[in-house]
Amino acid sequence: MTSPSQTGVVEKTAPGGPEGEAPAGLAPRQLMWRRFRRDRTGVISACVVAFFFAVAVLAPVIAWLYGKDPYTTYGLDRPELLDPLTGYPMKPNGGIDGEFWFGVEPKLGRDVLTQLVYGIRTSLLIGLAATVLSTLTGIVIGVVAGYMGGRTDYFLGRLIDLLLSFPQQLFFVAFMPVVTALFVSPQKETPTYFRVTALVMVLWLLGWMQLARLLRGQVLSLREREFVEAARVTGASPWRIVRKELLPNLVTPILVQSTLMLPNFVTTEAALSFLGVGVVEPTPDWGRMFAKGANFYEGDITYMFFPGIAMVVFVVAFNLLGDSVRDAMDPKTTR
Repeated sequence: MTSPSQTGVVEKTAPGGPEGEAPAGLAPRQLMWRRFRRDRTGVISACVVAFFFAVAVLAPVIAWLYGKDPYTTYGLDRPELLDPLTGYPMKPNGGIDGEFWFGVEPKLGRDVLTQLVYGIRTSLLIGLAATVLSTLTGIVIGVVAGYMGGRTDYFLGRLIDLLLSFPQQLFFVAFMPVVTALFVSPQKETPTYFRVTALVMVLWLLGWMQLARLLRGQVLSLREREFVEAARVTGASPWRIVRKELLPNLVTPILVQSTLMLPNFVTTEAALSFLGVGVVEPTPDWGRMFAKGANFYEGDITYMFFPGIAMVVFVVAFNLLGDSVRDAMDPKTTR
């Protein structure tokens, strides 16, 4: 048996209708792609998001072509770049010129452009890993709870309620030092890879519940539909019903929730690094750049300007992309 989303039923739209003149004979995926391409906001947002991912992937190439790296203290090696008394860049606007396109960092004189590029790489790596793990966990627990029902649904529902009751931001700040202290001696410096792994684990631990609750409600509704009952009558196994009948009808909420989850994880990771419990020196990171910029804003606000603009653009673009994906996959929704 197949669910409504898999039947490939021809979608016909009358001329002048809400979806315009969509020709007959197109599959549901083709119609979704057609609707998405007509949404200029969604297309622009997708291009912006793709640009950020391209920068993250090509960070070493960009640094090589640019001729600088995020770790070298150019200001200490070249005294003419920084004021010897204040430590701020000698040139105006944070030292922006033809050599340092985004200026140099106060006190140490590291290149801001390469720090920003590698900071995007760090933040997206952590946010993407946490999003993938949280999405997979939310799918498994949400579908199992909704389809099994009974005691399974009750216990999984109470687990979701328990974890949702935690004050997440406070828990993040309090739990990160505990995680690192359990595995690393206080006398030793915590390796960067361990900090990144701990961040991903903490974000994952408290990041999957909303998706699981959403999918549980969807599955509770879908499991009573005719196509699921027909699959049971034909003797289909529970795994086949979940894989062939339920999951294809959950693609829309999964995609939309994932596009909202990723920017949330990125900003949370930046907040933890800003508070000193996330990524620390010398690893480039958006949050660490904010923390440094907060100490220098009176003498050099330019250093905070670039990561601030980059984060705002990224979060807004991803949220708009999520709205556009939702509208394309479910044309009945309205903004």
